[in-house]
Order: sequence, then C-alpha cells, then structure tokens
Amino acid sequence: MKQEVTLAFSGASGAAYGIRLLELLVHAKVEVSLVFSTAGLMVISDETDIKLPANPQKIAQFFTTRFASSPDQIKVYSKDNWYSPLASGSGAPKTMIVCPCSTGCLSAIALGASDNLLERAADVVLKEQGKLILVIREMPLSAIHIEHMLSLARLGVCIMPASPGFYFNPQSKEDLIDFVVARILDQIGVAHNLSHKWGKE
Repeated sequence: MKQEVTLAFSGASGAAYGIRLLELLVHAKVEVSLVFSTAGLMVISDETDIKLPANPQKIAQFFTTRFASSPDQIKVYSKDNWYSPLASGSGAPKTMIVCPCSTGCLSAIALGASDNLLERAADVVLKEQGKLILVIREMPLSAIHIEHMLSLARLGVCIMPASPGFYFNPQSKEDLIDFVVARILDQIGVAHNLSHKWGKE
C-alpha cells in the first residue's frame, strides 16, 4: 500500500528542516501533498537558496525536478484551495507533518480555526484520528504555547520541537538538520540512514 503524507510549511524559522524532509520522503517513494502558508513561502525564500514560483503547479514541477521524483508524486495545493482533497476526510492523507510549525499555526490548529487549507488539513487529520506531527520552532515558549501543545498532545498529536542533539558530534549544519529529520521519519515509519539508533553501532 502506498504511503501518503501531507507536508505543510508554516511561517516559523527552520525551512531547511521541511525541505530536507521533503527530499527524503520523495526518495522513499512517499506521495507528498504540499501546502504553504504565505509566511511559510517567505521564510523559504529568506532562509534557503530556493525561490519558489507563486503557482502551485509550478512549485510541484520545481520540486519534481529538484528531487527527481516520479510524475505526480508531489502535489501542491494553494492555501485557499477548499476543493483540495486535504480539506475532506474522504480524500486527505491520514498523516500530516507541519515542519516548521509556528506558534501561530499551533494556536490555530489547537483552536480548530480552519481559516486556510493548512489549518483545515490539520483539523481533518485530527477528526479522522490520523497522525499529526508538529515540528515546533520557537523559543522561549509562553504559557499560551505550552497550553496549546498540551491540549493537542492529549489528543494524540506528536509535538516535536526542532531540537537537534549534539552527543553525536555534528560536523555541519546539515548534520543538525538531519538529526531532526531522522526523528520525524522514525515517527512515520519511513526507513532512512541519516543516523544510528542509540546504543547501536
């Protein structure tokens, strides 16, 4: 059975985590539905060498070429596309990752705001009892942020702060990125060789 994942980029810092995650999902033959907040697109432009076009189909083509994906393996939906499969429990993937996830996006998901497709897609995964992972990128955290995380954790949402480890002696920024991405892939059962399991050679 093919594995399908919704990958969303909100406006938090840490776009490189999401881009690397997309690359590894593609290489693992996972079908990926992408959705970006307006701020998410801005952060990608500011923090990486990637300048994405505005058109969803052109974004899909950009990443298809960049990561040599299969035709139609990557689908991109506008944040205002309410006809997207992501907006309905009958068509959306049962797994969604928001990477990076801003505390504003966290708040909207916790409150069930559904003001755009990103928020609605997360709401769909929750109501369908799927797997929702939020890669939080913020510090320090206020009581509001912590309460929202606790509320969602009680519903089974996986809260994963982007907190790379240093015990493996990272040699580059890419090593730190891969540490976080490896943990995300572990959560959804996608095999990788980014890191060793603790206690194993």
